[in-house]
Amino acid sequence: MELTDRPKLRPVEAFPVEAGGKKGIALRDPAGFTDAVLVLPPPLVDIVSLFDGEHSLLEIQEIFMRRHGRLLFKERLEEISRTLDEHGFLDSETFSRRRATIETRFRASPTRPAVQAGSAYAAEPEALSAQVAGFFAHPEGPGPAPETPRAGSVNAIMAPHIDFHRGGPVYAWAYRELAERSDADLFVILGTCHAGMPDPFALTLKDYETPLGPAAVDRDFAAALRRRYGDDLLASEVAHRSEHSIEFQAVFLRGVFGARREFAVVPILASFLHENLIAGTAPEADPRIPRFFDALGETIAASPRKVCLIAGVDLAHVGPRFGDPEPVGRASLAHLEREDRSMLEAVAAVNPPAFYESVAKDGDSRRICGLSPIYTLLRCLPAGEGRLLRYAQWPDPQGVVTFASLVFYSEGPVIATRDLSQRP
Repeated sequence: MELTDRPKLRPVEAFPVEAGGKKGIALRDPAGFTDAVLVLPPPLVDIVSLFDGEHSLLEIQEIFMRRHGRLLFKERLEEISRTLDEHGFLDSETFSRRRATIETRFRASPTRPAVQAGSAYAAEPEALSAQVAGFFAHPEGPGPAPETPRAGSVNAIMAPHIDFHRGGPVYAWAYRELAERSDADLFVILGTCHAGMPDPFALTLKDYETPLGPAAVDRDFAAALRRRYGDDLLASEVAHRSEHSIEFQAVFLRGVFGARREFAVVPILASFLHENLIAGTAPEADPRIPRFFDALGETIAASPRKVCLIAGVDLAHVGPRFGDPEPVGRASLAHLEREDRSMLEAVAAVNPPAFYESVAKDGDSRRICGLSPIYTLLRCLPAGEGRLLRYAQWPDPQGVVTFASLVFYSEGPVIATRDLSQRP
């Protein structure tokens, strides 16, 4: 294995952990090029923080000596670098070969595998069907999904992409409305790209596998969208390989409709608003972004199929696990809910500028995970308005995640017989 004199850590997720009374920082790759999770004790955190591609091994030794008054042997430093490289955490020739092998394998695959099966949800068909049905029947769920739709007034839903065991009943609220009030046979699924990507949008033509059967891609619709968009929508296709935000929607669609309704999907990952926030630019400063909105809207309007949009998104991510200094207490949870609900008012009103401003006003301090797909959904929705069905928090003091289900109606919201938006 080739060792560089200036090791550089890849962009990976770092979060605090504690086990057996000992604290450390865990490293995990959101892009999924390695399944390893490495835990660094405090002395190693100080060393690895200098793996920035700028400091040589000798310079790292000198800095460590100044900070701690003891020698860090070169052999130990090389061992740390070698371990990180072996597990895919360094930006190196070793990683370049690993990445090329993984991406080549994905491109050659005729389908997009169900990578979360057996971990995030049941891998066996009967068990998965029972799991999904259980979310509807759950005390905090909406009740069983109907066999056939009553009316075709739903043109979009927003559902979580949090792990099923934490958010399953909240998914069910959106998917019950879809089952009851939509006769769509094509679902354009807009997903969050957690790892980021070079392009603002990424399409795949690979059917999404699920234990309940594939969610097949409508290649005619995809071809028409690509022609209208102009740029290469497949350039960042490999981002679909390990991203779960669309996979979970494909599983729910199969779980709800089973063999009762034939449908196809168009899976599209989005990643641009976080980049705009960091750069301080307008949401649609990149000309590819409004061009995509126009292309998608025109393709939906021209399609002979009944099209429904789905955004697979989570909301806030706060607490030490996400970089905040203090654990999240009860008062913080209440404040978080107020801010989330204010933002969701703009979403339900289908007001993209107001939604963006509600997040940008404080520099996205809540780290809204679904920024790009939510904005895309709002910009591409036909006339109508939305309703918040369910809002929830997963209140781990070290890392709170919030999420919600919304439905968008083409003819105004259906009047609910009870308040559907209360937190479970």
